[in-house]
Amino acid sequence: MDYILSKYCPRIEFDSYEDFFENFTINIPQNFNFAYDVVDEWARVEPEKKALVWVDDNDDRKEFTFSDISRMSNQMANVFWEQGIRKGDVVLMILRRRWEYWVCAMALCKIGATVVPATIQLTRKDIAYRCNLAGVKMMVCVNDDYVCEQTELALQDAPSVQGKIVCGGEREGWLSFSDLIASASPEWQRPEGDAATQIDDIMLMYFTSGTTGNAKAVEHSFKHPFGHIITAKYWQQVQENKLHMSVTDSGWAKFGWGKLYGQWMAGACVFCYDMMKFVPAKLLQVMQDYKLTTFCAPPTMYRFMLQEDVASYDLSPIQNFATAGEPLNAEVTVAWERLTGKKIREGFGQSEGPVLVATFPWLEPRPGSMGKPSPLLNIRLLDDDGNFVPDGEEGAICVTHLKDAYPPGLFVGYFGDPERTKEALGGEYYNLHDMAWRDPDGYLSFVGRNDDVIKCSGYRIGPFEVESALVAHPAVVECAVTAAPDPIRGKVVKATVVLARGYEGTPELTKELQNHVKKTTAPYKYPRIVEYVDELPKTVGGKIKRKLIRTNDGIAD
Repeated sequence: MDYILSKYCPRIEFDSYEDFFENFTINIPQNFNFAYDVVDEWARVEPEKKALVWVDDNDDRKEFTFSDISRMSNQMANVFWEQGIRKGDVVLMILRRRWEYWVCAMALCKIGATVVPATIQLTRKDIAYRCNLAGVKMMVCVNDDYVCEQTELALQDAPSVQGKIVCGGEREGWLSFSDLIASASPEWQRPEGDAATQIDDIMLMYFTSGTTGNAKAVEHSFKHPFGHIITAKYWQQVQENKLHMSVTDSGWAKFGWGKLYGQWMAGACVFCYDMMKFVPAKLLQVMQDYKLTTFCAPPTMYRFMLQEDVASYDLSPIQNFATAGEPLNAEVTVAWERLTGKKIREGFGQSEGPVLVATFPWLEPRPGSMGKPSPLLNIRLLDDDGNFVPDGEEGAICVTHLKDAYPPGLFVGYFGDPERTKEALGGEYYNLHDMAWRDPDGYLSFVGRNDDVIKCSGYRIGPFEVESALVAHPAVVECAVTAAPDPIRGKVVKATVVLARGYEGTPELTKELQNHVKKTTAPYKYPRIVEYVDELPKTVGGKIKRKLIRTNDGIAD
C-alpha cells in the first residue's frame, strides 16, 4: 500500500522515465528520524509486518517483524544510554551480517548517535585510525576471534573508546549484547527539545576504502534515507511484503543501499544470508530455496555464479536482478539472461551518495550501459572546465546545481577535513572523478576512474572496455586492466587475469586473449602484457585495486 512512501512522496507511480525524472519529488520534514518515522511507524500500523529474515551457514534462522525491531531497538537504546551514549556520540560497529546490526543501528538512530559501520577485514591500525579520527565512544563487534583481537589491540591506541559490546556469544572483557538486551526495558520515549534529532544532524559515517593512504570519513545526515527511496523502489524494484536480498557486509555503504533504508521505507522484507564465505553454489541454492522476489549483488558475484550450473537452479521467482559496486561487463548480463530469462539492471553510485545512474523500470537494460540519471541529482557529464560534453565524448560524472537544491542522500562532508569538503561540495557541482560517455538516447556508459584511464601512444584507453572484451572469453572470470611501463612506448596496456576452471596461463592462451581483444574492440587497445593470478587485489569494499597494481608495476600516479 506504499503507506510510508506516500507520506513523503506526492507521486509514487509514473508512466515513463521522462515522467519519473521530471515529476518525482520528496517532502522531507525537519525532524525526520528513520527509526521513529519508519520502523516504529510500520510497527504501529502493521504490527505483524515482516522486516527481516536472517539465516546463516549453520542453519540458524530468525524472523523479525517491525514490532520486534521497534521493541528491541528501544531496549538497546536504553542499554546504550546507560553506557553513556548521547546524541552526537559516535559508535563503531563491526558486525558482518549479524541481525544485531539492524537493532543496534535503529537504537543509535533513536538516541541521535552517529553510526560508523566497518568491515570485518579491518586491522588493528585501521580500527585505531577510525576511532581516533571520529572520536569513537563505543565499539559493537561480532564474536569473531580476528575481529575481537584486532579491536582489543586497537583500543590500546584509541583512548576515546569507553566500552565494547560483543554480539553472537560471550567473550571475556566484553559486555554481552544478549545479556544487556535481556534485562533492558522496552519502553523508550522519543527525545524532545535539544535532545531531539534534526534533519541536518549526522546519522551515519562511512569510511571509504581507498586503495592507498587513509580512508576518508564520509558524513551523511538524517536526510540520507530519503535518497534510497530511488535506490530501492525504482532501481532494485523491491515489492512490499516480499523478500529482497542484497549481498553485502554491514561494513559497506551497499548495506545501507540494499538492506535497510529504502527497502524498509518501501515496506519490503529484507532477506539476509550471513555467509562466512562466498560460495557461488551455496548462494544460488539460498536464492532458490527462499524464493526471493528481488536480488542485488556485485558484478564479481554474478561472474563467479556463472561458473556454476545456473540453469539447474529455479530462480524464476526473482523478478528483478540488479548490480552495483563495479561496472557490469556486457557479456555477463547476456549470459545471465540466457540462463535465467532476465537481464541485470545496473546501478552506479558511491559511498558519498545513493544510486546516481541506473536502469530504471521504464528503461530496457543495455549490456554495457549503467542506464540513465536519477532524478533530484542533476547528473551531468562535464569536462575539466566544467562545461557539458557532447554525446559520444568522455566527461566526468558530476552532481550539479548543489547551491540551488541540495539532493537528499548525497553526503554533507568529510569529517575532520573542511578543506576537502569545500573542494568537493563548495562549488556549483560535485565531481565524482568517474568518467563516462552518453549515447544519443541518454544512456550513460562507464569508462573508468579518471586516474585509471590509460594514456598510451597518444591514445586514451578506458580500462572497462578492455576488461569487458576479455571477460567475454570463456577462459576469463575477472580481470583488471592497467598501465604498465614500456621502454619504447612509455606505457602499455596490461591485463591481470583470473582464469576460469580448466584453463592454464600458457603463452598460447595469452596470444589467444590478445587476438580476442583485437577482434572485439579497437586493435590498439589490446593488452601487450597478460599476467595470471589466483585473485585480484581488492579494497575492503570489494573494488579492484587498480592503483595498487600500477604501483607494483612501477607506474606513479
